[in-house]
Parts: sequence; C-alpha cells; structure tokens
Amino acid sequence: MEFLKELFGHVVSSLLRNKLRSVLTMAGIAWGVASMVLIVAMGDGFKEGQRDRFRELGENIVIVFNGRTEMQPGGRRAGRDIRLDYDDVRAIRSECYLVRTAVAELQSQANVASPFNSGVFRIMGVEPAYSEVRNIPVDRGRFLVEADGAEAARVAVLGDNVRKQLYGERPVQPGATINLNGLPYRIVGLTPPKNQNSSYNGLDSDKIFIPYSAIVRDIPLADANFHPGIVSDLIYVPASLDQWKPARDQVVRVLARNHRFDPADGGAIHIWDTVENARLVDNIFTSMTVFLAAISLVTLTLGGVGVMNIMLVSVTERTREIGLRKAVGATKRRILADFFLEGLMLALASGLCGWFGAFGVAAAVNRLPKQEMFAGLPVSGLTTALSFAALGIVAVGSAIWPAWRAANLTPVEALRYER
Repeated sequence: MEFLKELFGHVVSSLLRNKLRSVLTMAGIAWGVASMVLIVAMGDGFKEGQRDRFRELGENIVIVFNGRTEMQPGGRRAGRDIRLDYDDVRAIRSECYLVRTAVAELQSQANVASPFNSGVFRIMGVEPAYSEVRNIPVDRGRFLVEADGAEAARVAVLGDNVRKQLYGERPVQPGATINLNGLPYRIVGLTPPKNQNSSYNGLDSDKIFIPYSAIVRDIPLADANFHPGIVSDLIYVPASLDQWKPARDQVVRVLARNHRFDPADGGAIHIWDTVENARLVDNIFTSMTVFLAAISLVTLTLGGVGVMNIMLVSVTERTREIGLRKAVGATKRRILADFFLEGLMLALASGLCGWFGAFGVAAAVNRLPKQEMFAGLPVSGLTTALSFAALGIVAVGSAIWPAWRAANLTPVEALRYER
C-alpha cells in the first residue's frame, strides 16, 4: 500500500512540475485512444447498417432471374430465352445439398377492389417459406401455409401500402374479402410498415401475396410464353456462408443441365448474390476503418513520445534522489520498476480517460434516432481490446527507456549531479 502511495505521489509530482507538457501529453494519448475507439465503432456502425439494409430484402439470399444464352453448347444457337420453372426449384431442393432453402415466385398484376376503393397492384404468387426467406413480417393474422398452396386457396396477405389504398384509415382485420380481377379472396394477414430501400421487383408494402398455385390458375401472366409451372425468378439460401460459392456453382450446374446451356454462360441466367454484395461492402468499410485507425495509432504514438519526454525530465530532476536511494541499498531492478510503473500509470490513466470519453460519445449517439444505413456507434469488446492493446504497447514503449536510464545511473555520478 505504501508503495502505491509513493508511486502515485511521484506521478503527481511529475505532472505538476511539467504542467503544460503533461496536459498536452495526456490529451494526446486520450485523443488517440478515443479516436481509435470511435473510428472502429463508426466502421462497425456502417457495416451493421448495410447488413440491416440487406436483411430487409432477405437474410443471405441469392436471387436467380431468367436470361438469354450467349454461347452455343452442343450446337444449339445463342440467343435462346431461358425461362425458369418450378421443376428447377424441385431439382435444387433435391440435388443441391449446399442449399438450405429454395423458393419460387411468380409476379403478375390484377385489378383489386375492396368495399371502399380499388386499384391495380402487383400480385406475388409465393410459397409459405417465402416469408422467412424474404423477411416478410405479419403483424395481424398469418402468412400463407402449406394447406393454402395444396388447395390453391383464394387467400391473400396485404402489404401495408395496399391496405392503406384499399381501406384508408378504416380498421381491417383478417377475414375481410377483396376481389382480384373479380374473384373473391379472403385476407388472412396484413404486414406492418416496412422501411425498405432495396428491392428487385418493387417494395413489399406495395404487393399482395397469394399462393403460387392460385396465381397460376386465376391470374396468369399476359405472356405468350406462359405455361403452368413457369416462375418469374427463384430464391435460395446457402446452407453455410462459408460455402456460398460452391452452393452457387451447384445451382448453376443444375439449371444449365435442365435448360441445356453452358454453366460458364454469363447471360443464360442472371444472379443477384446478396452474400457476395454484403461481403464486398464489409471489405470496403473494413479497409477504411483500418486506414483511419492507423492514423489514430500515430496520434497515440505521439502521445507516448510525450510521456517518454516527461519521464526523462523526471529522471533528470530526480537524479540526486536516485543516487541517494542507490547509496542506501535500492537495487537496479527496484529503480527500473519504479520508473517503469510511473510511466505506465501515466499513459494508462490518459488512455482510460480517452476510452471513457469515447464510450460516452458513443452512448449519446446511440440514443439518437437511427439513420438510414447507419446503426450508430457500437463499442464492442473487440474494439475495446484492440484499443487497450495498442495503448499497452505504446505505454510500455514510452516507459521502458526512461526507466532503463534511471536504473543505470551510478550512485556516485548521481549524487554529484548539479541542476
């Protein structure tokens, strides 16, 4: 206990003797730590915001669209239209073991009428698993179930904007009836407002979801190539993010075999891989974060140089004290430990002030309303560990040289020293 009191007294004494330099040095270290924490947290916030944007579309989904061949495998002509169908979905489910889920969707339009209003809306023929794959929430009622598809039931789930146009502010509950092209459909679910800024065929709030089997029967596409089983696109989810590329290769091979095109033909099908996009965005923000954190580390290092200067001045001012302590029996190791711990305490105290300041700023920002594509300033345990690791390295580096210099003073030369 006495040792700690003595150590603390020496630190305070050093700070008081070098007031201006001490304040600037402590501020430099504190700012270096704070800027490192805030920059890394800012990078994490932007990455999480981008992930939230992709989650609105679906969690780790890959969307496959129709295309047109550009190559001539087996003598077949180039320029053939490739139209995906439900047999492709079945083949992916049965053969692609690296795919967790695969669903189809068929898009059409219909005149929709309620007792209060009407309009033309996008109708999506989907399967029950679609809501999980595409993150379609339902706050009243339910989404489609297996029995709806098996029976081609005339049931519908309304997007929030569709509900507003058909019913305005009037209350509507599951069980109400609307007409799609004159056919009665029972509302079984309503979705809440959805903040969505990424889509491939329109916002989910502007759609009506009905069973795939019902849209094929009641609202077929106005397309000369339409036939039962056709799909507008298919969506799959890789079983593992570590094998998303092999999963995509499996899917492409299955589709190439079914439709007789070369798997290397980039135009035969078009793929939107949100997993690849998310990783690309993550890499961009990670690179920016590493670059800015390196700049913060330079600031922290300059603060460490300031601590070293203060300790060197302290060694010079306490030369006679060091000589007296050695003359009465203080060992070289004890002198080294004393000055090393003094420098270490000075640097760590400054770094702690910077970390608490950064944490306070992050907490204040996180209480503000979240902005689009920015999830605030999350200060993770990894961020804290990295900042304190950098602080520890700088603290040790700034304290070791003054401590070594003090420990290597000879008692005779130290006692003869005149300021």
